[in-house]
Amino acid sequence: MKVAIAQINSFIADFDGNMKKIIAYSEKAQTLDADLVLFPELSICGYPPMDLLDYDYFIEKNIQTLCALQQSLPKDIACGVGFVRRSPYTMGKALVNSYGIIAEGKLAFEQVKTLLPTYDVFDEARYFESAREWNVFKWKSERIGAVICEDIWRETNIPGVNYDRDPVKKLFSQGVSLLCVPSASPYVAGKLSVRRDLARHISRQGNVPFIYINAVGANDSIVFDGRSFAFGADGAFLQGAGFEEDFFLFDTVDSLEKTPLVIPQAPDDELDAIENALVLGIREYIAKCGFTRAHLGLSGGIDSALVAYLAVRAIGQDRVVCLNMPSRFSSQGSKDDASELAARLGCRYTPLPIEPVFTSFLDALEEVFEKKPFDVAEENLQSRIRGTLLMAYSNKFSSILLTTGNKSELAMGYCTLYGDMNGALSPIGDLFKTEVFALCKHINEKALVAEKNIIIPESILTKPPSAELRPNQNDQDSLPPYEILDEILKLYLFDNLSVDEIAARGLDKALATSVIKTVAQAEFKRRQAPPVLKVSKRAFGMGRRMPIARNVYEVDI
Repeated sequence: MKVAIAQINSFIADFDGNMKKIIAYSEKAQTLDADLVLFPELSICGYPPMDLLDYDYFIEKNIQTLCALQQSLPKDIACGVGFVRRSPYTMGKALVNSYGIIAEGKLAFEQVKTLLPTYDVFDEARYFESAREWNVFKWKSERIGAVICEDIWRETNIPGVNYDRDPVKKLFSQGVSLLCVPSASPYVAGKLSVRRDLARHISRQGNVPFIYINAVGANDSIVFDGRSFAFGADGAFLQGAGFEEDFFLFDTVDSLEKTPLVIPQAPDDELDAIENALVLGIREYIAKCGFTRAHLGLSGGIDSALVAYLAVRAIGQDRVVCLNMPSRFSSQGSKDDASELAARLGCRYTPLPIEPVFTSFLDALEEVFEKKPFDVAEENLQSRIRGTLLMAYSNKFSSILLTTGNKSELAMGYCTLYGDMNGALSPIGDLFKTEVFALCKHINEKALVAEKNIIIPESILTKPPSAELRPNQNDQDSLPPYEILDEILKLYLFDNLSVDEIAARGLDKALATSVIKTVAQAEFKRRQAPPVLKVSKRAFGMGRRMPIARNVYEVDI
């Protein structure tokens, strides 16, 4: 059987737009004599729909679109699509996450999702009831089984998750000859190899072809990387493009001979993948929120340099504006670095000194501050002035403001509410500071390999990080060295280790205690931060839901 894999970018709640895309790709598959075309999980409504699922009309639009597709799709090709509908079961949740195959003008097959994840960014058990039966669809010469995304992840022993059902095993017991896995699996650094290994294991276990159809695009903080693939029972492997829509064919019979064989010879470069994920996330967020332009505060530091580069890659140099807002403490070197970076990127650069506004604020606050010495109040005042000016620009020109803080700063609360935290999207809020440096160096190295000038000035990479809010200030005055800080943060945030467990790894116990306490106390800031583009296994926001008001019990042990 010739199967077309249609890796599409579904826009949440854009039923007409998603339907047109499904029809167009199905017609393309028909012209290539495909027998079956497969689309990702919830391709009709987009993923994740979240509390839109509470609205009856949203559910009705799913079914209306499904019915319209039955009338509009080519009749001589089967088409697999994902949608939401009301549960067929008398008990449990009112809705199901379903995958159907339309053939010969009718819904010829349907499979409900079995395993409903509630970890990380997922909350499917909040809305959906799980499958109670597992069906096989007979089409042409194949017995087709469908398992939806999480339904295959039972095999990976996810911490804290213990599923009591195995939908893959249920289908193997019914003699399926082709396993299809429609998915909306978010990008996480390193996840692709896990997907491949899992698919290869299942394909060999059942001695059947395995086709994985993943969503692509971005919705809010979640980025979908695509990279759909197929394993033949004979060992053939074919993978689609990453971070863009793609369409390719796979022949389930003698696939080594009939399908172009693409086998990665080396692991995908994860820094490239992270860069592509962030670029896609920025582009999609701006477009899907109805904006066409973006701007940011360009300080001359490495964080804003990286965000500016990513924004230009995402939407083009003509639609990105960088504002440099120096104060009395801004060094000439930082101002020069900001100007030079903008010139290399080719985007608009506008100096907007804050000194007159800062002086005016200090005069207004002089009596209220009771002549107390200069401290964090005056430092943060500069950041809040910048935040106000950036938001004013946003209002005047309908431009989206990108924040420039990294994950290390967000973790430690080394950021200012209503100041540098102002903005609509945090592109690098899931990158630790050490990762920011690594990605910037990688970007320059790629430019050199391509025999082009480096993009990020070397002086930005080599100077000590500083907020420049007081004389001779460096980040390390307030924070541990980033190499040590990031190691502690990873052990605490990713691995959930205690202070003693972190100390057992050779790190200073007192420092680990201080870091964990600071992370907990900064939760109120993160709750007010813009959405963070997720690229790690645990990002701030939906992926890490912590109470704001709590005892920091971890440091009392």
